Amino acid sequence: MTAPSTSASQSEEICLSLQDLSISYGNKEAVRGVYMDIPKGKVTAFIGPSGCGKSTVLRALNRMNDLIDGCAIRGRVVFQGQDLYQRDIDPVEVRRRIGMVFQKPNPFPKSIYDNIAFGARINGYRGDMDELVERSLRKAALWDETKDKLRDSGYALSGGQQQRLCIARTIAIEPEVILMDEPCSALDPISTLKIEEMMHELKKNYTIVIVTHNMQQAVRVSDYTGFFNVSNREDRDSKVGCLVEFSETESIFNSPQQLATQDYVSGRFG
Repeated sequence: MTAPSTSASQSEEICLSLQDLSISYGNKEAVRGVYMDIPKGKVTAFIGPSGCGKSTVLRALNRMNDLIDGCAIRGRVVFQGQDLYQRDIDPVEVRRRIGMVFQKPNPFPKSIYDNIAFGARINGYRGDMDELVERSLRKAALWDETKDKLRDSGYALSGGQQQRLCIARTIAIEPEVILMDEPCSALDPISTLKIEEMMHELKKNYTIVIVTHNMQQAVRVSDYTGFFNVSNREDRDSKVGCLVEFSETESIFNSPQQLATQDYVSGRFG
């Protein structure tokens, strides 16, 4: 079998490098031996069947797995030359620089304005808060819909608007990377389209990594795609997630190097 591709094009600047990353929950190994170089200023999609470790790997990129009891990490996640799991690295600062948008919109029980301003205040932002709120909402393609009701509750927005509010809230703390864990799975097609269009704009200023079960979405929004699958452990009594192939999205969907990738993107399983 041909060795799986795990690197971006040599011409791309690398943002995050996963080096032999393995993740366990208690005695159960969830993901094993992931090598991947995620390019800067691009959208990278993680695809694969349920239970293959996509979201687990995504959460490892900003140490969200630290919040799960019994979760253990082996290997390295290198960001701007630093291993994010070194003892002297502050995980709170990691999560500021590498923000996360979750599957279900989770606005704070505050006004639209304060949803955006809250994180900036916590992080000691000293600039013009009104300007920051407007800029963040504009980047999330939400300003025109909210500019006249900034004091209304974030809960008053539709589901798609709430998700864009959460993206704006993430942008407001000025991260360098935005992680999105199935951000459109609970949204209607129109809201999904707005978020996908927004991603194309955001990658001009941010690196984006998205987990999606929607292969058409991966094709539409991503520049690179990593296909994850499950494989039998040596004891054959359980399965573990692994990265099968990582390459430019066009290659993954049109000329994959691995048979399992071809079977998945063609709909033979998953």
